[in-house]
Amino acid sequence: MSKEDVHITIIDREGVSHEVDAPLGIGMNIMELCKAMELPVEGTCGGMALCASCQIYIESEHDILDRNEDEQAMLDEAWHVEDNSRLGCQIPISEILEGLVVRIAPE
Repeated sequence: MSKEDVHITIIDREGVSHEVDAPLGIGMNIMELCKAMELPVEGTCGGMALCASCQIYIESEHDILDRNEDEQAMLDEAWHVEDNSRLGCQIPISEILEGLVVRIAPE
């Protein structure tokens, strides 16, 4: 892993952990990272916070639970929402995500 990457663990719906070195500086988000890994995240709206098909749970101690109004409104209508829920499309890949662990929410 180089300094152009951050290490992220994605736990799929079957409980399998996928260790990923996510590239920095290309404008990718967690939803896109999951899709690139061919994990079951739909991202139906294309990352506009208009659906909840990229909902994930933040499993590590990262302080990234602040949601904007659009994301909160979408989560207010989604299924399986927990206190640690986020939309993957709203979390840009950045240095602060080093060591992040997320779990993909049920369908």
